Amino acid sequence: MTTTTFSKEEKAAIKAAVAEKKAAQEGADAAAACDAAIAAMTGIDKELAETFHRLVAENTSLAAKTWYGMPAYADADGKTVVAFKPGSKFKIRYATIEFQQAAKLDDGRLWPVGFAVTQLDDADQKRIAEVLRAAVGD
Repeated sequence: MTTTTFSKEEKAAIKAAVAEKKAAQEGADAAAACDAAIAAMTGIDKELAETFHRLVAENTSLAAKTWYGMPAYADADGKTVVAFKPGSKFKIRYATIEFQQAAKLDDGRLWPVGFAVTQLDDADQKRIAEVLRAAVGD
């Protein structure tokens, strides 16, 4: 018999999701929560999150929010399209950019929905901007 237990980091993410839902019901500023999540990061995670945040703002009309405590960006219906997961959040070796079900990236029977990120040079930023525009149908 196997028992599924959540790590401390996973439990914190679940608590963050519950708090986000409550805050949304109370009319909290979702964009400010996203800014605060990025501001709380350190090192390369913060640098990557700030760059990604800028790319989302420059290339899409997605609204900033948090999703399980991570910076995320939603469509007009409030559905999360993409999120930035800092490596430090789950003690993994790299950050990830993760596209969700609302992203319009379907391409046949196989397409990427996540990218491991260790840095974002100009070429990387151009590629991510293209994927962001595709994800929102632009």
